[in-house]
Amino acid sequence: MLKKRVWPFSGNGRLTTGGVGVFAMGELARQMVERAQSKGAQLSEAYGLDSKDLTIEVSKGVVETMKLAEDRGIGIRVFKAGKMGYAYTSDLSEAAVESTVDRALANAAFTGEDPFWRLPDKVNQYPQVDTYDPAIAQVSVERKIELAKEIEATARATDPRVKITERSSYQDAEYNVTVVNSQGIDATYRGAYCGAYAYLVAEEKGDNQTGFSLSYGLHFEDIDPKKIGREAAAKAVRMLGAKSVPSRRVPVVFDPYVTTQILGIVAPALTAEAVQKGKSLFAGKVGQSIASGKVSIIDDGLLPGRIQSAPFDGEGVPTSRTILIEEGQLKGFLYNTYTAAKDGAASTGNGSRGSFRGTPDVGTTNFYLEAGDVAPDDLIGQISSGLYVTEVMGMHTANPISGDFSVGAAGILIEKGRLTTPVRGVAIAGNLLEWLDRIDGIGNDLTFFIGKGAPTVRIKEMAISGN
Repeated sequence: MLKKRVWPFSGNGRLTTGGVGVFAMGELARQMVERAQSKGAQLSEAYGLDSKDLTIEVSKGVVETMKLAEDRGIGIRVFKAGKMGYAYTSDLSEAAVESTVDRALANAAFTGEDPFWRLPDKVNQYPQVDTYDPAIAQVSVERKIELAKEIEATARATDPRVKITERSSYQDAEYNVTVVNSQGIDATYRGAYCGAYAYLVAEEKGDNQTGFSLSYGLHFEDIDPKKIGREAAAKAVRMLGAKSVPSRRVPVVFDPYVTTQILGIVAPALTAEAVQKGKSLFAGKVGQSIASGKVSIIDDGLLPGRIQSAPFDGEGVPTSRTILIEEGQLKGFLYNTYTAAKDGAASTGNGSRGSFRGTPDVGTTNFYLEAGDVAPDDLIGQISSGLYVTEVMGMHTANPISGDFSVGAAGILIEKGRLTTPVRGVAIAGNLLEWLDRIDGIGNDLTFFIGKGAPTVRIKEMAISGN
C-alpha cells in the first residue's frame, strides 16, 4: 500500500484544497502544541496531512472510474505523568482543534504509564530529498486518461489471446506533511508521485491466466505505458496451459516480484518493535550470520527517485540508510523514537505514519535486497532441472516468529538452462532463515514494487510438492 500523502500549501501560506482557505497546517500544528503545553502536557506533538489523489481506470477503451479524493486532518499526541493520549480531527475550525487537544489530554488519563515515551529533539538541518515534481499536476487529465488507454491497447495488440482487462489504471497524488513538537521540531515537506498499473487475463482453449505490470515513480515522463502493457500481456500469455508437475527437490529461481513478497514477511521481523514484542525470528541474533554471504538487505529513506523517500519520518526524525543484513550478517533493526528508548539506541528515522488518524509505528521506507552482479538469464542458464517461480499464493500466512511457510506457487519449468513448460498447482514450503541461507545467486536486476525492491534470486534447492 502507498503511504497517504498530502496536498501542498499555496503561495500565500494558506491551504486551498477544495477552494476553502484555512490556516496553513504548520501554523495550526504550532497552535495545537502551544495549547497542549499550556493545559498541562509535559510533551506534545502535532502531525498534519493534506492530500489529493487522482485515480483513473480504463476498460475496453472507455473510462470506467475517475476518482479525485482529498484527505485533510491533524492529530495531537500528548504526554503527561508518563502517559500518552492521542486525538485527531479533520475539522480544522478553531473550536474543533481546541476540542481535539482537550480529548488527547483526557485520553492520557486512561492509558498506562510507560517510562520510554519520548519525543525527538530539535533538528537543525534535514537531508535534501527530491520528493516533488510540479509537472505531475500540470499534465492534463486527458493525457493521463490516454496513458491508461494506451496501456490496455498495447496489451491487446501484443497478443490476441489477451481478452479481458481487469484493470488498466493511472494514479497520482500530491501531498504535504507537517510535524511540530514541543522539543523544537517544526518541519514540513511536500511531494508527489504517479504511476500506472495493468492487470489482464489471457484465454486459450478454455484456460484463463492472469498477468500484471506496474510502474510508480516521481516523474510523469518516466511512465512507459507500452512497456507496462507488453509486460502484463507477456506474463499472462506465458502461463497458458499451465499444469502441475510431480513432486521434486530442485534449484528454484524467484522472480523479483515474488522475492519482494517474501521480503514483505521479512521486513516486519527486522523492526525493533517486533523484536521487543517477541514476534521476530531475528531476535537475539545481532552480529550472527543469518543468511548467505551474498545477501545484504537495506532500508533507505533517502534513496533517489523512490516514492517512499522523504527528509524525515512521521516523528520529524531525519530518514537514513540503514543496513540491516550485510553479507549475511545481521547488523541491527529499524527504530522509531519509542523503541529506540527501550533499547538505549537511536531512532533510524523509521517512525511510520500513514495517516493523521494514528500514532507512529515502526515501518520501512525503501526496503530492498541489494542486487548482485549476475544476469537473470545466467542464473537460469546454470540449472539443468528446476523451477522459475512467478507467483506465490498465501505468503501472508508465513509465521513471522518461526519463519515457517507453505504456499501455493506457479511458474515455469527450467530444463537444460531454458524456461520451458508453465506450471501451476504446486506448493513450496520451507523456513525464511533457511531460504535466506540457501541463496546461491542474486541477479543484477533490482526492481522496485512501490516501497520494496528485489532482484531475481536463486535458491540452490527447495522441495516442490506437485501431483
